[in-house]
Amino acid sequence: MPNEPKVIATEAALKLIEKLKAKYGPLMFHQSGGCCDGSSPMCYPLGELIVGDSDVLLGEIGGCPFYIAKAQYEYWKHTQLIIDVVPGRGGMFSLEGPEGIRFLTRSRVFGQSEDAGAP
Repeated sequence: MPNEPKVIATEAALKLIEKLKAKYGPLMFHQSGGCCDGSSPMCYPLGELIVGDSDVLLGEIGGCPFYIAKAQYEYWKHTQLIIDVVPGRGGMFSLEGPEGIRFLTRSRVFGQSEDAGAP
């Protein structure tokens, strides 16, 4: 089986991404590891968050790069992240905050027959 994507988005998440892109331009995501905003995916204008050697590019959702901290990736490397939206307030630094819905990370463990290759 070919490599499965490490990160995907639901139709609802893709619609919100398109709305935010129309409002703010190109976007990027970073999977938060905790602290102030819990462990929610954070959405920023492209380039606003500086990524470096301690971050892993998992893939893209809605044409936007999606990063995760390397240390957190080690825990989640056998899972597929599924970005969805639910009612509520987003992270205080995430662009969807005023929209009344927020991004949420769901996940599933890759099955034995799936190739969960490196991002």
